[in-house]
Amino acid sequence: MTFTALSDAQRAHAGRNLPRYTSYPTALAFDPEQGRAAEDWFAGTRAEDRLSVYVHVPFCRRLCWYCGCNTSIVHTYDRVGAYIDVLTREVDLVAQKLGTHDGLAHLHFGGGSPNALRPHDFLALVQQLTRNFGLRAGAEVAAELDPGLLSDAFIDAAGEAGVTRVSLGVQTFDPHVQEMVNRIQPLDMVARAVERLRGAGVGGMNFDLMYGLPGQTPENVHESARLAAQMRPDRVAVFGYAHVPWMKKHQIMIREADLADLDGRWAQAEAADAALTEAGYVRIGLDHYALAEDPLTQAMAEGRLRRNFQGYTDDPAPVLIPIGPSSIGQFREGFVQNHTPTDDWAARVVEGHLPLNRALPVSDEDRLRAAVIERLMCDMAVDLEAVCRAQNASVDQLAGDFEQLDLLARDGLCARDGAVVTIPESGRRLMRVVAAVFDARLPKTVTRHAKAV
Repeated sequence: MTFTALSDAQRAHAGRNLPRYTSYPTALAFDPEQGRAAEDWFAGTRAEDRLSVYVHVPFCRRLCWYCGCNTSIVHTYDRVGAYIDVLTREVDLVAQKLGTHDGLAHLHFGGGSPNALRPHDFLALVQQLTRNFGLRAGAEVAAELDPGLLSDAFIDAAGEAGVTRVSLGVQTFDPHVQEMVNRIQPLDMVARAVERLRGAGVGGMNFDLMYGLPGQTPENVHESARLAAQMRPDRVAVFGYAHVPWMKKHQIMIREADLADLDGRWAQAEAADAALTEAGYVRIGLDHYALAEDPLTQAMAEGRLRRNFQGYTDDPAPVLIPIGPSSIGQFREGFVQNHTPTDDWAARVVEGHLPLNRALPVSDEDRLRAAVIERLMCDMAVDLEAVCRAQNASVDQLAGDFEQLDLLARDGLCARDGAVVTIPESGRRLMRVVAAVFDARLPKTVTRHAKAV
């Protein structure tokens, strides 16, 4: 099995720690001093605004050693039940704080594992959100699920709740790798979950796969992607493992000696790409793949592809509402984030306040740079003059970045023709390096982000 190797020029950039640019400015810039002042932004929604709501469930029933999420392990339901009580109060509180709007176009449950909730609690929560925010016809209701702990009762509840799309955290089908990261879920278990979900009426199916895990090789990554493609999920995301044990203490269970170097990670990513494209999947941005008829593929073809905290999306909603601890929201005025510790989040809600901890008002320059970065991450190309016209700005505001772009162009990561910047197919996996050129807030030393590959 042979793949395109990492070149010397690419290797010089592949080890950089960079944001994933699911927002700009990134969450590192959010300010605790701004949190409570941002409550006024909720009342500023407009009658024409469609809403997107993200609900965070910070619980799992098993500890996966690679995990970088905000979650904790529960062995009884007491903590989860107490969380649900506060969460329902937050939903009511947020609904009261919002101004007029045009209803809920996208509802997303993340975690953690939303299927750590009991089926009837999940169903009741969806119904409450639907009542409070007004679910629009054709709205997407999505949930990230752990297929290894997915019961028939939860699947039935998801169908009854009107869930339209699920993302299954598959990661790998290799039994040895599963053992090394403490996530056992045999192939037939995942296949049965897919069959049951589709039978319950869940029409959209996403798989999350990973490379860079201990014990992974190009061969077993290729095989996992091939097996995933046989189940024909509509979308597949392929993420690189970020080893940050100084931030996520449980990752000390993973030995650095068992992890591939940059060349090995590159080869693994190439292997997943080969398996998926051979199976007919279309490359979407940095790390997503979709079937040709999928709405995400259509959005990319029509220049409507977006990028937000859930990754690549065709969700056009201008307002993202955060629900639950650590959740991030977005308004015209800027970004907000709820308290991360569950106790702090709950205390604010019980007091009758929105549980906002951090916020960031955005400037006109932030909006300009965000638009440029989003187009690079979505289209692998951007016409800077066109973006500047749309933002009522001058391209001269970005001219100071041209020298750095030209340096990257010499390494083959991009090309610049005047104010038009393009990323070649060979530079797709390093597009964050090009996007970072326009990040005016990027710290000189960054340890909280994943490597570029």
